[in-house]
Amino acid sequence: MSAIAWIAVGSLAAWVWLLLGQGFFWRTDQRLPQRAEPDRPPGPWPDVAVVVPARDEAEVLPSSLPSLLAQDYPGRAEIFLVDDGSQDGTGALARELAARHGGLPLTVVSPGEPEPGWTGKLWALRHGIALARTREPGCPEPEYLLLTDADIAHDPDSLRELVAAARTNGLDLVSQMARLRVVSEWERLVVPAFVYFFSQLYPFRWVNRAGARTAAAAGGCVLLRTEAAVRARVPDSIHHAVIDDVSLARAVQRSGGRIWLGLAEGVDSVRPCPRLGDLWRMVSRSAYAQLLYSPPLLAGTVVGLALVYLAPPVTLCAGLLSVDGITAWAGGLAWAVMTATYLPMLHYYGQPLWTALLLPFTAVLYLLMTVDSAVQHYRGRGAAWKGRTYSRPEAAPER
Repeated sequence: MSAIAWIAVGSLAAWVWLLLGQGFFWRTDQRLPQRAEPDRPPGPWPDVAVVVPARDEAEVLPSSLPSLLAQDYPGRAEIFLVDDGSQDGTGALARELAARHGGLPLTVVSPGEPEPGWTGKLWALRHGIALARTREPGCPEPEYLLLTDADIAHDPDSLRELVAAARTNGLDLVSQMARLRVVSEWERLVVPAFVYFFSQLYPFRWVNRAGARTAAAAGGCVLLRTEAAVRARVPDSIHHAVIDDVSLARAVQRSGGRIWLGLAEGVDSVRPCPRLGDLWRMVSRSAYAQLLYSPPLLAGTVVGLALVYLAPPVTLCAGLLSVDGITAWAGGLAWAVMTATYLPMLHYYGQPLWTALLLPFTAVLYLLMTVDSAVQHYRGRGAAWKGRTYSRPEAAPER
């Protein structure tokens, strides 16, 4: 066989393995686990503290914070919004929204700039969690912490469903991958693929099975048992992590906690990313950190993406043009398997199924974003977000 035929066959073999051997990552049926009693968890409803780190979120807060204030939760719950050095009046707007909408009690605090070695979000979470756990003598601390981003809107029963799932199934961490916004053409092209690639890297089934070694969470919506947070020493033990959600899940799992991750119903991101540049920054700010700032891992990722996502259409066309049956068939079958695995995610996001054929092009964009992430790191501008730039920590994030 020719060299290009071997590439086509290798790509097909990779896709057969991904289809059957990577935790059925392409399926979208991992939703909140079944509750023995759908309307309530075992025992009385526990106290919950909702912690919301927020930095310059005035644009999205009117669409997200009222949904938290309006939570239909039978137990005691309160919200702690941590204004992380905002310059757009985020804290004042949060108080105004609470006064206008009522609902759950809201406390707004501003902890100041992060100490050296801390990322801004984890610094904000540290202060929010500490404040939530501060109680008068004889008053127990909240049993659960809901860590949710300022751009996440929740259905009225979201908190109730999360707590019921956690208590019924004995889970220390329950995380839902919020449904991201898909309105602009670039969002339609890039966003479903973002969740698809994430689930390929961290198959939800592997995360959720007992005794799992794979750990991951989605930072937009994490219900965490307070006892598990204390046992795992979070967020202090992961204070330098750029990819904080995965690091959080690993810390909880390694300390003996049970974790669960799935796709969300009724938990939605309202943050607009209409332009390619917006999405590019979202991905590139942490892509090289995901690769542990390692040039060999970067090179392997580029080669792997090329073999898995680019080789199928390229070898199909090459085989047809050269009348090479093996190359054409292997490349075509690899592209067909790739396309089929992407269909469930497109259906989840309500997108036209024919756009699955564009996945190789989207993969090229992600490849370029990953390379750009490394370039920006070596230029001293890596992991930049809302006016802050985080350099590589002395110790790489835990894997």
